[in-house]
Amino acid sequence: MEKILKKIKTNAVLSSLLCVALGIVLVVWPDMSMQVVCIAIGIVQLLTGLMKIGEYLIAKDASLYAQMSLVFGIVLAVVGVWIIMKPSQVLAIIPIIVGIVIVLHGVHNLQQTVTLCKGQYDKWWVALLLGLLTVGLGVLLICKPFTALDTVVMLIGGFLIYDGVSNIWIVSRVYKSAKILKQEAEAVDVDAKEV
Repeated sequence: MEKILKKIKTNAVLSSLLCVALGIVLVVWPDMSMQVVCIAIGIVQLLTGLMKIGEYLIAKDASLYAQMSLVFGIVLAVVGVWIIMKPSQVLAIIPIIVGIVIVLHGVHNLQQTVTLCKGQYDKWWVALLLGLLTVGLGVLLICKPFTALDTVVMLIGGFLIYDGVSNIWIVSRVYKSAKILKQEAEAVDVDAKEV
């Protein structure tokens, strides 16, 4: 059980640190970073589409699956070209996507708050506030349109930094609470055996 908890904690901390690092990049270089991300996504889509088209042409398979794969490849290639040519239109939906991700992180934090409360951690309410704030920030990104793209990107960066830091704090409290409960359970077992 302890190995699983350590692995979960390590994964959560690493993903949180990546959130913080990405947030810092977005705050410091908002315009360049989003353009690069959009173009990279477009290139990946285009290359994937071209590979699907190439597979169809090489295999010369007339099955329904192969034809659907060809159509999928053409759609991916067209979407890839559109993203490369019009990254500003793609950038308009990124705040919504990031907002959804942040809301999901907040909901996960709220689930961890329940664990802290059940573990009788005395400051579980701090985790509750952090989780609610995370959900609120995500909902703000989804619902509130911002006109200046740089402002949106910097806000996303700030939200990611906050999300990463708050997640590290909550995970560390959950891990500490679980460790204390384990020690108490082992102490009860030792006392029971001595009787």
